[in-house]
Amino acid sequence: MTSADLTLDKGCPSGLAPASRAASGNLSAFMKRKGDLNTLTLSISGAKCGGCLSKIENALNALPGMVIARLNLSSGKLEAQWRGELSPETVSTTISNLGYGVSGYSEDAAASKTKSEERSLLIALGVAGFAAANIMLLSVSIWAGHGEMGETTRRTMHLLSGLIALPVLVFSGQHFFKSAFGALRNGHANMDVPISLALILAFSVSVFETLNGGEHAYFDAVVMLLFFLLIGRFLDARLRRQAYAAAHDLAALRGRSVNRINADGQTEAVRADDIKEGDHILLAAGERAVIDVKVLSGMSTIDESLVTGESLPRTINAGQKLYAGTVNIDQPIQGIALGAASDSLLSDISDMLEAGEQKRSAYRKIADKAVSLYVPFVHTTAALTFIAWLYLGANVREATMVAVTTLIITCPCALALAAPVAQVVASGRLFKKGVFLRSGDALERLAEIDHVVFDKTGTLTLGMPVLISEDMAELQIAAQLARASHHPLSRAIAAAAGPGPVAQSVTEHPGLGLESEIEGIVYRLGSAEWVESSGTPVTTGPALWFCRLGEAPVLFEFEDQVRSDASQTVRALSALGIESEILSGDRAGAVERAARTLSISAWTAGVSPAQKAERLEALTKAGKKPLMIGDGLNDAGALSLAHASLAPGGAIDVSQSASDAVFSGGLESILTILKVSKSAKRTMLQNFGLAAGYNLIAVPIAVCGLVTPLIAAIAMSASSLIVTLNALRIRG
Repeated sequence: MTSADLTLDKGCPSGLAPASRAASGNLSAFMKRKGDLNTLTLSISGAKCGGCLSKIENALNALPGMVIARLNLSSGKLEAQWRGELSPETVSTTISNLGYGVSGYSEDAAASKTKSEERSLLIALGVAGFAAANIMLLSVSIWAGHGEMGETTRRTMHLLSGLIALPVLVFSGQHFFKSAFGALRNGHANMDVPISLALILAFSVSVFETLNGGEHAYFDAVVMLLFFLLIGRFLDARLRRQAYAAAHDLAALRGRSVNRINADGQTEAVRADDIKEGDHILLAAGERAVIDVKVLSGMSTIDESLVTGESLPRTINAGQKLYAGTVNIDQPIQGIALGAASDSLLSDISDMLEAGEQKRSAYRKIADKAVSLYVPFVHTTAALTFIAWLYLGANVREATMVAVTTLIITCPCALALAAPVAQVVASGRLFKKGVFLRSGDALERLAEIDHVVFDKTGTLTLGMPVLISEDMAELQIAAQLARASHHPLSRAIAAAAGPGPVAQSVTEHPGLGLESEIEGIVYRLGSAEWVESSGTPVTTGPALWFCRLGEAPVLFEFEDQVRSDASQTVRALSALGIESEILSGDRAGAVERAARTLSISAWTAGVSPAQKAERLEALTKAGKKPLMIGDGLNDAGALSLAHASLAPGGAIDVSQSASDAVFSGGLESILTILKVSKSAKRTMLQNFGLAAGYNLIAVPIAVCGLVTPLIAAIAMSASSLIVTLNALRIRG
């Protein structure tokens, strides 16, 4: 390999051991064919950043016939689609030749692998931290006795430090060494190459100095550097696993069993993935559909709030379509599967989540940008220092010592802490306010938003109907019927009436209403048709009718009330120059009322999950940095595709996982989140400035050969302390 073959990937680890490079088994089992389009799903290991993502996708997209190749860094899942004679093995080989591990994708295997990696990093981090503390005790003793300690004693302490550092370097450093070796073997260089070089050089020089009676050794700096680097690597692994939680939750939802009716009329429970188009399905009362179904027989009430955002249940009859994610409320229905689980609405939302996670993976964090400039600068400086000292007449040993000292004193402790310490302090402040951050770069993206998109039901409104017009004389009797039903409007009547008796022998007629006889009188509660109302007045929202059979009915009107702090929050956002709009799957009348109450001019009703996602992408293409706030399954795709996203504490698990942060309490938390995010980003930039200033002072001193281990330790500790104290200002 020549120097011309070596290219620096400003990303992260990409190399693996030879055994893990090639995909195992027959990859044809992981390929699906639909028409002339082939889809292959693989698991990629070793890809950790946007540079890795671009390299893999560009290589695959250059293959003949490739339609699209998309990698999700959070899960390591790669999906490649092509037309033509391209084989799965060719795709696999293209990736493995770049230095990445390839295998067939499995949800369970991917989750297990991620947890295993995180556990391995945590153990390595613990070992490095324990060793660093012990070596520092020996180093402090050497520094304190400088000039008075005998050579034998000093050499013994250096040897003890080396004996502690060696197994730690081998065990904890393997995460960097394996990656660096794999990258170099494949003709590339990643960030782990210079890191490994610094660790090995510093340790080797320290061993040489110790064996030859030198005064200075850098075992403490080697282990301390390893410790700080592992902190960053562990946090990155933890946050990547959390980022994939949305897809995992949705996969669990899709993984439920389905009751299939066989040719002999018998019902059996099968996996959703085993369902094919045309299979007959039985959906029991209270069951959630996990595939799209066309109803063949039966009539029932369904709750589509998580799918469409519609706040009220609706009646479904034979011939109508029922989407995956819908809950069948009261009567069993039979239907025919409109496709496999992979072709359902839940699958479409899953694809949106994958696309959103990929988009966020490509976001270049402030720390990534700083490191991409920092590492080449430091190592170039060290190399030039070595050459300069040789030119000035120093021997190889002296020149090497000065060059390694330059690497040590510019140990990126302050740089490594600049962003994480600000994130930790900001996260702690938000946690006290009832906000839980789910993403490592969430604060940076939240600080940039200039447009807010609200879901309506459950976000701007309470998500439950409230009785607003009542006939007190009839309310208590109507409540006796309502207490026997789980329908949201019935529950609203029962809540308005308070505790009380339940009518006996209540009959529920799906799609119509309730009927019962109380003290010899027949009462009905339900639709206008059901209570035989001759004239239906115009209502501005959902309504129920109640009557004594044969008498004039009484009208009960309901409203999904806007949250008390919603109007104030929208006004405060407007004062900050941030525009607001509403995207809802609910009816136009309900959305318009909420928008009018909140003085939001931009609103859209009856929006599907795909249309929400399209709107977020359109805003992004228009140069906006949109913040999506929603709580339903139909919001998950949009939450993932937005520049940043928030979900209330009562949101469905998938939506919470797809968001950058989950907040409890009122909507005023949104303003707190934005304020703290801007403060955190400002502090990160200040910390990087302080780290750069430290290097401007430290590097000339090191290059001139004026640095001892004591000075290096004090300088590194001081730089770390400064950025930490600066970050603590966020707490104010």
